Amino acid sequence: MRVISPEIYARIDNGLYDTQSDSWWQPESAFHQLKISFNPVRIAYAARVLARLGIEANGKSALEVGCGGGILCEEIACLGFDSTGIDPSSESLAAAARHAKASGLAIRYEQATGEALPFVAEAFDAVFCCDVLEHVRDLPRTISEISRVLKPGGVFCYDTINRTWLSRLAAVKIAQEWKRWAFMPEHLHVWEMFIKPREMKALLRQDGLEWKEHQGMKPNVLLVKAFKFLRDHAKGKLTYQELGEKIMFVEGKSTAVMYLGYAVKR
Repeated sequence: MRVISPEIYARIDNGLYDTQSDSWWQPESAFHQLKISFNPVRIAYAARVLARLGIEANGKSALEVGCGGGILCEEIACLGFDSTGIDPSSESLAAAARHAKASGLAIRYEQATGEALPFVAEAFDAVFCCDVLEHVRDLPRTISEISRVLKPGGVFCYDTINRTWLSRLAAVKIAQEWKRWAFMPEHLHVWEMFIKPREMKALLRQDGLEWKEHQGMKPNVLLVKAFKFLRDHAKGKLTYQELGEKIMFVEGKSTAVMYLGYAVKR
């Protein structure tokens, strides 16, 4: 993977995280739907990985790269980690800090990018990066920075979107562009920025991260039902909250659209 060209990067609207920052914790919003539909599988996967590695979260430090409004960072903190979140969006970070305070969670939030993490080397026992790697301008630099701040023996958990014809159809055309089913903002994702599993493994390897596995992600309902629910939402018959409750993502064998994975720092 190379640095994304200015022409391609200009097509992704990362400004959404400022203009829609207040929507992270509002049930009837596209961003909050991520908490309902995706967080359960992400947290369950992370918990299983930690157990497999014998890592006890209590007393350990964790960083989330690209935390947005904190919807996943709070769940990481609830696992027992001393948690920190970084994001380039000051507005999303403000929303995250407000919600953490109201929830009684001592989470530190700092404004930064994945390409320039403001921490000393070997600062964290675990790093999480979910639905973010396909948004960064310089993916090799981001992976290098994650490796730098991770302690030896520490774990890096992530998920991202594969760059295939099927992901173009599902994550771009259906999810964003075709109004008959679209449920996410336009220009949220750009297909050329998606990451093939083999590319991910190569980047991990060159930065001293030992790749362990990839698991696919898929809807928990048959496609015919998923299309019906998406159509009902587009017609206003289902709220975002209801849509998220009906279509939740689970682990699967195919990595053709989305995949989870983890690596351990050597």
